[in-house]
Amino acid sequence: MEHQALHLRHQPLVPYQLTLLNPKLALSYDCGVACQGRCKLSKRPNLCKRACGSCCSKCNCVPPGTAGNREQCPCYANLTTPKKVHKCP
Repeated sequence: MEHQALHLRHQPLVPYQLTLLNPKLALSYDCGVACQGRCKLSKRPNLCKRACGSCCSKCNCVPPGTAGNREQCPCYANLTTPKKVHKCP
């Protein structure tokens, strides 16, 4: 257990890891701010923010940056539309 705690100190925790360590943090994740950052370069920011907000509310995380980095939030990365297209920007 002590080795695991040391391992976590050396790497920044991403939101989904924080919610696993402390479920109360899941309630405090700010999807609006996270999606604003994720969608700031989008050509269709309103659509991007709406899709991102929907994904964030289900997953309590948004990958960092304006694109990519999906491996840091697997739930967000794996959500798809009924046509099997990635739902989350």
